[in-house]
Amino acid sequence: MEIEWTPAIVAALWAIVLGGAGGVLTEIGQWYRDLNKPSWQPPDWLFGPAWTVILGLSAWSFYRAWTSTATPGDEFVVIALFAVNFVLHLAWSPLFFKIKRPDFALVENVFLWLSVLSLCLVLPRFDTLAGWLNAPYIAWVSFALLLNWKIVQLNKPFGKRPAEA
Repeated sequence: MEIEWTPAIVAALWAIVLGGAGGVLTEIGQWYRDLNKPSWQPPDWLFGPAWTVILGLSAWSFYRAWTSTATPGDEFVVIALFAVNFVLHLAWSPLFFKIKRPDFALVENVFLWLSVLSLCLVLPRFDTLAGWLNAPYIAWVSFALLLNWKIVQLNKPFGKRPAEA
């Protein structure tokens, strides 16, 4: 099997940039430590390794799906799905950690979840394994959605109300 370098490089960069940006944009500072969190939240150290594995598997699915397309239109679909997912994945950390709005991040998380679901449902048209390689991604984002919801529930409201301004 010969490696197709353009899809391999793009898929690898997709995962490396998302993983690196996620790490840079995630600030475990006092604000975060002071949030009420559910007892079932994983330890902070687990998120980095989990995302590394998940994004690696998803990048492999990106490569497999892209190299299994039959037409330029199919190729466009695969690239577009991953481009949309890239933007949605990248947006979560700044919403939660930089502007300190877990409520905004929760809404965004729904769209991220839908983008991962689309990877799971559409990619098998091109390569069955490509869809399954995103199963850990949808599972983790589902868990993260519940965790984000619980953090919002335990800590709301966020932002200033007009009476407080």
